[in-house]
Amino acid sequence: MAASARPRVLRLYRALLRESEKFTSYAYRTYAIRRIRDAFRENKNLKDSAEIETLVNKAETNLEMIHRQVTIGQLYSAQKLVIECPENL
Repeated sequence: MAASARPRVLRLYRALLRESEKFTSYAYRTYAIRRIRDAFRENKNLKDSAEIETLVNKAETNLEMIHRQVTIGQLYSAQKLVIECPENL
């Protein structure tokens, strides 16, 4: 990865993970976090700055989408899954 892009990519990675943690649904939350980690690991050795820029732009678009989905999800309450309730353990 180009040295100049590294801080931007790391900020984006942390922002994606932070925003994904806000999903109220366990399934959406775990899927989003796993998908983000897998995508960044898959592309961690990229050297082509044009390809890095394309992927960063795509990730920024995905961050906006996750933010919208989290906001919409918080408008509607749903019953928690058994796996999410500590009193059932």
